[in-house]
This record gives sequence, C-alpha cells and structure tokens, in this order.
Amino acid sequence: MRWLFSKKIVFLCVLLAGMISLSNMTSGIVNAAGNEVKPAFAPATIAVVRDYEDPRIRKLAEMLVNYSVSLKKGEKILLSINNENSVPLAKAIIDEVYRMGGIPFLEMGDERLNRALYFGLTAEQCQLMLSWDSLKYGSMNALLFLNSVNNSAEYSDVPTEKINIGSKYYDGPLNNQILSSKIRWCLLGIPSSGMAQKADMSTEAYTDFYYKVCTVDYGKLAKAMEPLIRLMKVTDKVRIVGPGTDLTFSIKNIPSVACTGHINIPDGELYTAPVKNSVNGTLTINQPSKRYGVTYQDIRLKFKDGKIVKATANYSEKLNLILDTDEGARYLGEFSFGLNPYIEKPMNNLLFDEKIAMSFHIAIGNSYPNADNGNHSGLHWDLVCIQTPEFGGGEIWFDGKLIRKNGLFVLPELLGLNPENLK
Repeated sequence: MRWLFSKKIVFLCVLLAGMISLSNMTSGIVNAAGNEVKPAFAPATIAVVRDYEDPRIRKLAEMLVNYSVSLKKGEKILLSINNENSVPLAKAIIDEVYRMGGIPFLEMGDERLNRALYFGLTAEQCQLMLSWDSLKYGSMNALLFLNSVNNSAEYSDVPTEKINIGSKYYDGPLNNQILSSKIRWCLLGIPSSGMAQKADMSTEAYTDFYYKVCTVDYGKLAKAMEPLIRLMKVTDKVRIVGPGTDLTFSIKNIPSVACTGHINIPDGELYTAPVKNSVNGTLTINQPSKRYGVTYQDIRLKFKDGKIVKATANYSEKLNLILDTDEGARYLGEFSFGLNPYIEKPMNNLLFDEKIAMSFHIAIGNSYPNADNGNHSGLHWDLVCIQTPEFGGGEIWFDGKLIRKNGLFVLPELLGLNPENLK
C-alpha cells in the first residue's frame, strides 16, 4: 500500500520554530544595569555536516535520476517515501531533479499509520485509494519509491485476511497498472538501524555495504549477462536439483529480462517466468522469507501441472491463506538468477537477498508484463534459495545440460557471471 503523509514533519517544524524563538530571547537578556549578560558557555560556530552532504548520497541521487529512470528536462517525477530515513536522499534527489530541469513531486507516509489503516480495511476503501493513486501516478513520467525499515514486524499482528484485501484490491492492480504503463520507475531500500540489525551488522558497516552494492558497475554486469540471455532464449526445459528440491519447468518462448540498475537499487538479476502449467516436482526454500511482518521458514512447495498442491512451513496455515489470495496465487510468475557480486550473504531484506550471488529465486503469483506467462494475481512473493555448499549446494540444468553447480556457472561462455569476474 502507499503511505499517508506523516504528522511528524509538522511536529519537527513547530519544535524548530520554538528553538529559534528561545535562542533569540536568550541572546538579548540584559542585567539590571542594562549590560548584556553573556552566556557562561559561548562556543565557537560549529559547521554542521548534513546527511545529504555525504558525497555517496549525492552520487546515488545523480545515478537514480540520470541513469535508473533517465529523467529528461521538463519531465515530472514523484518521490514516494515511507519514513524519515529517506529524507537525506530525497533532498539530494530533489536538488538533482531541479538541477537538470525536471519537476519533482513528493509523498511521504508512515508504516505505523498504514498498520492502523489495515485493521479496518475494506475492498471499497482500497478501490477508492486505487482511483486516486492511479490518477496521480499516471500523470508522472517517472516514479522513485524510497523504502526504509524501522520495524520489520510492524504488520505482524495484522490479520492475514486484511493483508489479502490490500493485495487483491490495491497493491496488485496498482502494480499491474505501473508495470504495463510507460512510466519509468525504480524501487530502492534506504539504510536504517532497523535494516542493519536485521543483517546483524552495525549501522555504520551496513551503510558502507549499502553504497558499495548499490553502485556496482551495472554496465559490466549487463555485458556479462548477454550470453545467459542468449542461452535462455533457446532453452525449453529447466531442472533445479538440491536438498529437498527436484523441480522441472519450461521457459520456452518466455522473454528473459536483465535487471541492471533501472528497476531496483541494489540490482543484479536476470529473470524469466515458467510456462504456467509446466511446473512439476518439489521445491524447498532454504532462506527465511518475511511477508507483512511474519517470518516464514522451511517453506516446502509441491507442484503438479503448474499449481501448488501442497505447501508447508513453520506457519503453514498462514502460508496457505496467502496462497488462497486468488486463483493465480498458487502458480509461479517468475524464475530468476541472483547475480550481484557484492551481496554474498542473506541480509534478511528481499530487495537485497533476491540479488545474492550464486542464488536463484522464484515468485509465487503475478508474472511481469515483459516476461508474461499468463498468470495474474494480486500476489507477487519472491522466495530465495542459495545454492552454495554452505547451504547444501545444488544444480541447475538447461535441456539436460548442467549450467550451474553449487552456485557457480560451469559453461565457458557463462564464467563471466561468477562473482570473482564481476568485481
């Protein structure tokens, strides 16, 4: 769901005004004799370094505006941010948009207010919000979604039925409208202490890691993907083997799409979609997956003729409620290789984890218009599996030929996609 405007901004403005007023009052205090009383502590002027003056933020803002969404002079762009962590980057983006002659717009929300909305959410309410946002987004040339996490469990106590209403009547339709339009868009995660904690890193170390993976050489990555794109174009049958996994499906005549910094930041994946009714076998997901505040582990899916006929996890009942969102929620809409060489371990953040080097992921539910397998749903849920020996290894076969073993490509023409050759 999109986010409501936060009242926190108003509070900060009032607080700042009060501080300025107090400063003016105290600076003019005089004693009874009419002499100005100087404060006991009169520090020298301190140069304040604002967050948005970090050169890495400025560099990222320039990349987002001029490369990711390729904004042109006179074009309109909407920045959608979900909490205050995104403000420094949003400020730098606005500056860059004005500098190059664009027209920026802003919407700001709050996860806590979204949670409150969910508890009474109705289909009619979602449809009205959808009509508003469809008009707003449709009048833009580009969209930037800046997403940060303070509390990854914020929606954990929202009833699954309410989450499904939001997915079916708002998220799914709006996403489909954006994906099928000519609007250029990009989604990126923003560093926060909450995201650092999820990754078991200090905030400083996580922030340094963030800028490293977000500004990877996307041109080099795009060139290295070309041989795999050519191979996928002529491939019919895919087989994935690993602990608890033996899955087959076809990708015949489904386009392959390289993701190199235009849709997500960080980026680095190459996706297609299984032919809808071709998926058979079992798939065990070896990475936890958080969905609306609930962490699902040990997900095991059984497929027959494309459909998930059995699904188990640590929260099997909740999992199956999600899979019953609509008819398309029990079919696959994506198969993708993770290829970002600097993301080497799970960060417990899907925007990063789906790009982990030596991983693959599948998505339950909706397929993308540019790799459409005919499956449509309000749900699109990426599930990540890492194939390194540390996580049990695994193999991927194309038409009976081994192309990747234990996370590393083995065909000579694909060796350039292995992490050591992309750094």
